[in-house]
Amino acid sequence: MYALIAILAAVAAILVVCYRGIGLRGATAVAALYLAGLWITGGIGVIAAIVLAVLGAVPAVVLNSPSLRRRVITRHLFPVFQRVLPGMSRTEQEALEAGDTWWETDLFRGNPDWRRLHGMQVTSLTDAEQAFLDGPVATLCGMLDEDDIVRRERDLPEAAWRYIRDEGFFGMIIPEAYGGLAFSSLAQSTIVSRIASRSLSAAVTVMVPNSLGPGELLMKYGTDDQKSYWLPRLADGREIPCFALTGPDVGSDAGGMPDYGIVCRGEHEGEEVLGVRVSFSKRYITLAPVATVVGLAFRLYDPEQLVGDEEDVGITCALVPAGHPGVRIGDRHFPMGLAFMNGPVEGEDVFIPLEWIIGGREMAGAGWRMLVECLSVGRAISLPALGASASQMAYRTTGAYARIRRQFNLSVGQFEGVQEAMARIGGGTYTLEAARRLTASAGDMGVKPSVVSAIAKYHMTEWMRRIIDDAMDIHGGRGIIYGPRNYLGYAYQATPVAITVEGANILTRSMMIFGQGAIRCHPYVLEEMTAAQNDDLTSFDRALFGHIGYSLSRGTRALLLGLTGARLARAPEGGPLAGRYRALTRMSSALAFVSDVAMGVLGGELKRRESLSARLGDVLSQLYLASAVLKFHRDGGSDPDELDHVCWAVDHALAEMTRAFDEFLANFPNRGIARVLRWVVFPLGRPYRAPADALGRAVAERMMAPGGVRDRITNLVYIGGPNDAVGRVEHTFGLLQEAEPHYVRFRKAVARGEVGGHTFDEQIANAVEAGVLDTDTAALVSDYERARADTVRTDAFPAEALTPRSVLEARAGHGRDVA
Repeated sequence: MYALIAILAAVAAILVVCYRGIGLRGATAVAALYLAGLWITGGIGVIAAIVLAVLGAVPAVVLNSPSLRRRVITRHLFPVFQRVLPGMSRTEQEALEAGDTWWETDLFRGNPDWRRLHGMQVTSLTDAEQAFLDGPVATLCGMLDEDDIVRRERDLPEAAWRYIRDEGFFGMIIPEAYGGLAFSSLAQSTIVSRIASRSLSAAVTVMVPNSLGPGELLMKYGTDDQKSYWLPRLADGREIPCFALTGPDVGSDAGGMPDYGIVCRGEHEGEEVLGVRVSFSKRYITLAPVATVVGLAFRLYDPEQLVGDEEDVGITCALVPAGHPGVRIGDRHFPMGLAFMNGPVEGEDVFIPLEWIIGGREMAGAGWRMLVECLSVGRAISLPALGASASQMAYRTTGAYARIRRQFNLSVGQFEGVQEAMARIGGGTYTLEAARRLTASAGDMGVKPSVVSAIAKYHMTEWMRRIIDDAMDIHGGRGIIYGPRNYLGYAYQATPVAITVEGANILTRSMMIFGQGAIRCHPYVLEEMTAAQNDDLTSFDRALFGHIGYSLSRGTRALLLGLTGARLARAPEGGPLAGRYRALTRMSSALAFVSDVAMGVLGGELKRRESLSARLGDVLSQLYLASAVLKFHRDGGSDPDELDHVCWAVDHALAEMTRAFDEFLANFPNRGIARVLRWVVFPLGRPYRAPADALGRAVAERMMAPGGVRDRITNLVYIGGPNDAVGRVEHTFGLLQEAEPHYVRFRKAVARGEVGGHTFDEQIANAVEAGVLDTDTAALVSDYERARADTVRTDAFPAEALTPRSVLEARAGHGRDVA
């Protein structure tokens, strides 16, 4: 019995040491105390205690003495690590080092500090920002008709262009000292979202100069002269910028950019100056057809070493007036479902002075770092804003439409199949608004989180796609007919644009999220890689043994949390969300351990195993999205009206993490290690499944109820008057709140044969006569029915409005001949 107790005590001590992450010295002290305990309690004699102490002292001294440990152990492992270290190009290294790590670091390391998350101050709009939203933004939205913009005019109205320039929409990020609005990141996100709910074409037009454009690059890297000249002109709309980065063979692989410039001497404004002769072919450049100034990225070469001592200087960014000799722009692409200005930019042997490099000659070759650091604005603010806006519009209109539209004498929102789709819309939209606010606020905290921005860009645009698809399914034919009544069709068509730009989603998921996150967020991997590259044995030794302890700790945490249903984890609050906090901590620990093992087993091969690394990235992403949901709920006062949405969103994220782990383990190439990992991560089987049907039904019911969570998570939607596409369904939904009980009673009476008549007017008259309705309620029901019929009606056009152009031209020609 004593032996069993001693063994159990040893196991317990090992588990506590590993679970708590006690270091080498702490573990040595625990081992010494255990040995002393055995001797004191008579489990072993004096001689045995001395022998065990001597035997244990040797590894203890070696492991706890860094200098001795390096000579005995680490120096033999160091060359092996250096050989298996994956290669890294210059652009990869610059991308890896760009930006900051943030809350995702806690999530990746297996023990998130929920109180730290709760303590983060999410941005609120200032009075000036709110006034701009209520004033100029509302005025601009009133000028816009997306159907007219896309289907007929293929451009914004001239009055809208003028208003955008005059009111400073292009200068939201520019400091007030240069005439800009100096708005917060959240304000930029909110403004773009509000405009997008009215017109995605206008939203893209406004967002591009405030995201990936010359403005931010100038603010951060420009010379004083460049800032003084360009920023005021960009802020007041005298200059319209575009940024030419993407080319026919350059998408996500900027390192393979074929556009090049040669440092040489040439003539500029009648004088010989040192400059660059650039040749380039760019496409998909937003605002190019109307741009007056072009930000240009190219690879700079200096064969005569006129500016440095290297021939390949690297990717460089310059600012070139659109009218500069040799620059060719003006043609247009026609993006799917949108009508924003977009087109190619080309030039051959275009000479520009060296001073046009953003930041001057000192920043020659620093272009890629500049770009990847500034890309986070587009990924963290602009594109997530589009995703959130489209989803909120789908949520608000679908919730109302599902209650207004009737089939089989019931609102379609009462059918479980429809409710299943509505639950995805509701839970997804809650997730997107939570993630939008948290991610945009990071910029206002002075953080440029590169990994989080990739998570936001990928998952928020993918959620947008799923939500719009579900909304289209619920609307049926009402959603597929062109016209001013259609509030879904253009968002549906435009979804691939958001998914494609600023890093295609496939590559963002498979290469960026985990690839960058695993190295930047891990407490030791980057230090190990740097030490190996610098041949620094001391730093490598420190990182390696810290890494070993970290891995043991995370593996133990994952196992114990799995065996106990995460009950050992701490939750920052009680109630129905406490278990979900603990579940997220469990999955965080599992991610930390599985990632460590995967990197250790596969090494550089993991970089090429994109499907595997993408699944681990999915786990990190869902942890971030779920934590954003919990914070958003808490920041909003933990309103119980939102609890169904919160629980659905977190349960969905947990189910997605479970699926990702399951697929990762099923495809891990070393099957023996995969079985061990599965036992550690899922010791009692798969723990989390899709949200329950009852929870989904509750979300759907909330979507069809006015006020509460519906208003909070659709606050970005612009609602016009009763003749506006969204305003029409809102107006009818408002009438329904008062008319519904009388309307339902009337419809049931008609269905039972208690009220006769072939037309609605006959039925209403007979309902009054039969006492089913009185005069006032009959008028209310009639008003609602007229509004309901108008809401479900689709657009139809005179035949001549859709007559083929060739027929019209033939008719015109025939008429001229007759004349």
